[in-house]
Amino acid sequence: MTGIACVIPAYNAASTLASVARGLRAALPGVLLIAVDDGSSDPTHAVALASCDRVVRHTANRGKGAALRAGFAVALNEQVWAVATVDADGQHDPARAPELVDALAGADMAIGARARTRGKMPLGRRITNALASAAVGAIVGTRVPDAQSGYRAMRRVLLEKVHASGDRYEYETEFLIAAVRAGYRITSVDVPTVYGVPSHFRAWGDSLRVVRALWRYRAPRNR
Repeated sequence: MTGIACVIPAYNAASTLASVARGLRAALPGVLLIAVDDGSSDPTHAVALASCDRVVRHTANRGKGAALRAGFAVALNEQVWAVATVDADGQHDPARAPELVDALAGADMAIGARARTRGKMPLGRRITNALASAAVGAIVGTRVPDAQSGYRAMRRVLLEKVHASGDRYEYETEFLIAAVRAGYRITSVDVPTVYGVPSHFRAWGDSLRVVRALWRYRAPRNR
């Protein structure tokens, strides 16, 4: 297997999705782009059909975690050895994707860490990101610079063996904890923080979901 897929969860991202797709194709020639339209009310679905190779459509918004799971299922049906995830809202620089994929030479998952540029985030998001990263690091016993980053690259085997249950933003946190506890190697790559459009992350509701996920994983794993 030599191919690379990229799953792009998209919700009301009609204005940015095509640009993200173009950037990924330029950065990763031959990449298989899989867009998941998570119940958008704007023309996201039409843009996805025009700019991506595979498109999954949810008729109602089910959450980022559900969108990622749907995209991963499509990716695992393809002959790919690695899968990246990139948000559709333009807050990730597609040009940095090769760095995440290259980092898999010594790891099973590479996370695009925004720790050095976290100051550009909205205050509420910055606080929850820092606290979540510290909490995840304490749970798994290793430093995690950016536990909530959706900019990631993973080896196929990780997606085949590791699963998480959350349907919304807590999914990525749960997946990260489950991967480390299963013995998979995690690394981080510094990426810039880009904010031009509002995030769909809701400071109170989604933060509460992340806290609940962390609470479930607070106890040491059984040996």
